[in-house]
Amino acid sequence: MSHRILIVDDEPNIVISLEYLMKKEGFEIAVATDGDAALRLASEFRPDLILLDVMMPKKSGFEVCESLRANPALVDVKIIMLTAKGRETEVTKGLALGANAYITKPFSTKDLVVQIKSLLE
Repeated sequence: MSHRILIVDDEPNIVISLEYLMKKEGFEIAVATDGDAALRLASEFRPDLILLDVMMPKKSGFEVCESLRANPALVDVKIIMLTAKGRETEVTKGLALGANAYITKPFSTKDLVVQIKSLLE
């Protein structure tokens, strides 16, 4: 059974490239383009890992991360925050809210795949 990944980003070009990359690696993919959809899909799709943008409509990635960690059914889902916000305070906040990793854009797709596989082992 392949791992399931939920991609949460409101930038179409990033979604397209991440979706392509993840499918190529053999993952089953779902996509959400705002925070509300991310929480709904996380409950329905039951991903093993979520690639979560910080700056999004409706709910920020920080709010989504906090909600996921408060939900007993989703508390074990791995979360990688992907964002252009790379200041130390944002990284610290993301990790404090329960993200497993915090990667700043632009990022190496090779490094991202390595990080994902490492978290899913």
